[in-house]
Amino acid sequence: MMKMKAIRNLFEVPAVVLLASVFLLPVHAADRIERGEMAGYLLVPHEKVPDTFNAGYSMYVAAWPLVKTYPGSRFQTGLFGTWMFAQEDTKPAFKMYSDVEGGLGWWRDTRFATETPKFIMGGVAPNFSEWANGPGAGKGRDWGQPSGKYGIAQLSPWVLWPPDGLNLKQGTCGELFGYGYLPLPLATAKSTTAGTNIPTGDQCWSLFLNTRNFKGPVAFFTPYFWSRAAVEDPRLSGRLLDTRPTNPNRAVQMETQHVPSAQATDAKGETYARIAPTRFPSGPNGNSTLVHHITSYNKHALWDEVKIWFDGGAPASGAFHSEGAVLHEFTGRGGATWKIYPDGAAKEKKVPLAWTSFATPMAVDKNTFGYRWNTNLVQQTETKDGAVMTLPEYFHLVTRNNKPEWIPVRADEVPAETGLATARFEPPAGKPSEPYVTPDDAASPWKKPGPAAGPFLAQLGDGSVVTYYWYRFADQPALLNADLTPQEREAMQTRVEKLHRNWTRDREYLAPPNTGRLAELDPAVIVTPPKGLEAGYVPIVTRQAAKN
Repeated sequence: MMKMKAIRNLFEVPAVVLLASVFLLPVHAADRIERGEMAGYLLVPHEKVPDTFNAGYSMYVAAWPLVKTYPGSRFQTGLFGTWMFAQEDTKPAFKMYSDVEGGLGWWRDTRFATETPKFIMGGVAPNFSEWANGPGAGKGRDWGQPSGKYGIAQLSPWVLWPPDGLNLKQGTCGELFGYGYLPLPLATAKSTTAGTNIPTGDQCWSLFLNTRNFKGPVAFFTPYFWSRAAVEDPRLSGRLLDTRPTNPNRAVQMETQHVPSAQATDAKGETYARIAPTRFPSGPNGNSTLVHHITSYNKHALWDEVKIWFDGGAPASGAFHSEGAVLHEFTGRGGATWKIYPDGAAKEKKVPLAWTSFATPMAVDKNTFGYRWNTNLVQQTETKDGAVMTLPEYFHLVTRNNKPEWIPVRADEVPAETGLATARFEPPAGKPSEPYVTPDDAASPWKKPGPAAGPFLAQLGDGSVVTYYWYRFADQPALLNADLTPQEREAMQTRVEKLHRNWTRDREYLAPPNTGRLAELDPAVIVTPPKGLEAGYVPIVTRQAAKN
C-alpha cells in the first residue's frame, strides 16, 4: 500500500473555528486533568491493480456516528476514504500536492454538525492554494477571494448541495455509502486559458453516488479549477487533473485529527486517559463491515460510450461497464496510528494506543474490509438507530518493550482522584452558527443573468434551512467563472440536457454492493425540478442558516 508522506488535507486549515468541546469537571479535579485528543490513521491495505485502470474509482464505505455525542467544533475526523492523485509520467522537481480527497466526516468549520456525518468533495488545487468542497463551497467564506468556491458545478437536477456539506439521513448507522469519481466529456479541450498559452483539458471529474434514494452524477470539478493554477505557474501545465489520468493504486485510510480526550496523573505518578465515547457500526455477528468494492476504472467503463453519444451516437446508459473495471482485493491486514496526547504535546509525548488489543483487521471476503472486536474490551450497544461497538473509554499509560503505550482498562481500575470518571465531552452552549451567504450584488454571477425560478426553502435534518434557486445549467455561477466562452457553455448545456433526459436518479450506475444496506441522503436534499425546467436546469443553494 502506498505510504502517505506529510499528508495535509482540508482538515488542517479550517476557515472558521467555532466553539470547541468542553469538559465538565468537578472542582477538585480541574487542576489535574489535561485536555487533549486522540488522532491518527486507520490503514486499509489492498492489492494493486494495473496502472491502465486510470480513469477514476468508486467504493462503498460505512457511514455512522463515530462519537456518541457531537462534542463541539474541535472534533474533526473523516471516515474511511481515499486520495485521488493525477498519474505522473515523471515526478516533478518542485513541490506539487494536488488531488481529490474529502469524503464523509466532520470538520472544524462545519457550522451545522450533528452526530451524523456529511460528505464533501475535497478537490485540492496545487499546494492548497485553493480547495473546492461542493457547489458554492471552498476555502474560506470571503466571496471577495473565492478560492475554489466556484470550482465545482452542479450537475444533478435532483440533489441540493448545502455549502456545509452534503447531508446524510439523520440516524445513519453502518449503512454503505457508495461514491466515486469518473471523468465525463462535458467540456472541450482548448489551447489557451485565461488569455494565456496554457491549455485546459476536457476532463470533468464527476461525483457519482449510489444511495437508497439517489443514484447517479451530482456535481463535477470544472477543468479550470485545475488549470488556472498553471496560469500562475506554467510548470504545472499538463500535470493536473484537467488532463491527466489518475493513479489507480490509492491509499485507503480513516484520518482522524481530533477526538476529544482527557488525561490525569494520580498520586502514585500513574497516568490515565479517557476518550469521548467512540463507536463503530456493528453487524449481526458483532463485526464491523467498513469498506467494500474498491473499484478502479479505465475509459471503457463510461467515457468512451458517453463521448460517442455526445458526438451523435446512441444514448449511453450511464452504467459503468464491467469490462472497464477492476476490483481491488483486501489482504486481511491493517494498521493503526491512533495516539492519545495532551494539547500542544511534543512528538515524543504522542503515545500510541494498543489498538490490536481490541481490534483485529480482517477481509470479510476478498473485496470487503472490516474489524473483528475483542468483546472483553469493546461493548456492543443497541441504539435507536442500530447496533454499535463502543471502544474502550479508559486507558493506562504503561511501558512495554521499552516503549510507552496506552492500554485499555476498566473504569473501576482508574483511581477516583484523577477525576476522569466525571469528565464529560459535550459541546458548549453558544449562539447559533453564522449563516452561509452568497453575493447579493446585482452585477455578480449569482444575479446576472440570474436564476430562472425561486427562491425555494428546504429544512434539513441538521437543523438548518437552505434557500435555493433553479438556474439554467450554463448560467450557474460556477460556469460563469470557469473561463468558458458563451459558445462553450452552450455546448455543455446541450450535453447536460441529454443527461437530464436519460440518466434518471433511480437507475444503476455503480455496480451495487454485495453486502449490507445502502445509506440514504437526507430526504430534504432530494428535490424535483419545477414544471418546464426538467432538463437543463439545476438547483443552486444561495444561503444556509440555522432554523429560527
